[in-house]
Amino acid sequence: MDYINQTGFRQQSNVRMRNPAMDSSEPGQLFDDTSTSAGPQGAGHSGLDKGPVAYTGQTVLSDPMSNLAMAYGSSLASQGKEMMDKNLDRFIPVSKLKYYFAVDTLYVGKKLGLLVFPYMHENWEVCYQQDTPVAPRFDVNAPDLYIPAMAFITYILVAGLALGTQNRFSPEFLGMQASSALVWLIIEVLAVLLSLYLVTVNTDLTTIDLVAFSGYKYVGMIVGVLAGLLFGKTGYYLALLWCCASIFVFMIRTLRLKILSEAAAEGMIVRGAKNQLRMYLTMAIAAAQPVFMYWLTFHLVR
Repeated sequence: MDYINQTGFRQQSNVRMRNPAMDSSEPGQLFDDTSTSAGPQGAGHSGLDKGPVAYTGQTVLSDPMSNLAMAYGSSLASQGKEMMDKNLDRFIPVSKLKYYFAVDTLYVGKKLGLLVFPYMHENWEVCYQQDTPVAPRFDVNAPDLYIPAMAFITYILVAGLALGTQNRFSPEFLGMQASSALVWLIIEVLAVLLSLYLVTVNTDLTTIDLVAFSGYKYVGMIVGVLAGLLFGKTGYYLALLWCCASIFVFMIRTLRLKILSEAAAEGMIVRGAKNQLRMYLTMAIAAAQPVFMYWLTFHLVR
């Protein structure tokens, strides 16, 4: 409302009149909508919107470098793997080792029975399929490395048990026992290889085959030591004597097909001293097994 002051001029009162346009707004709205304004808040939102754009640009710039690094690393890894496989297969034929570990439970049971009771077994020839010997799980006559490896480990554990029952156990002594058995195995295999070379025997026996055949004696050694722990020295000597005779028969019947195969193929042509050397070599390899069995177990039973 206007009023007249003392000077006679009309002044407008400080009371603000309500805008009619505001009367038409929604009754529940208390604040004005400033989301579309270009004020400081709008500027703040636009600044935040620039963040993802900058991150996307950084990702675009870094992706080629990361992809290049990943590709280069993968190529280096593949080249290193190929080089390692090539050099490893030169000294350790990994592909051939898979054949010697292709066993199953049925084969292991039959082979253990054959090592302890070889007297009733008749067919000792290894089966072949397309000039390749079948896997051990399909032929009980095929050599394997599973039984020798497990028998070696079990022999060390049984030796530790025997020493513990006699209050003579120590980690150093058990380590010497394991290393001694391993060294004698290596010496035996090297001696057989040298003998085959000196006698000039053409055979399909490989170094892995000789390791397998030489490792079968640990089964009889385990039986002898366990019998000694249960029944004393008498049980040890009886069990060891049976196992020594069994491994001798097993080695004779197995190796004669390998070492004497050339003489059997040539028939009457190969006779005389060379054939006798092969026979003596077969007998010597078989006779060495009981000697090692006794040498590595007699001190474990008292």
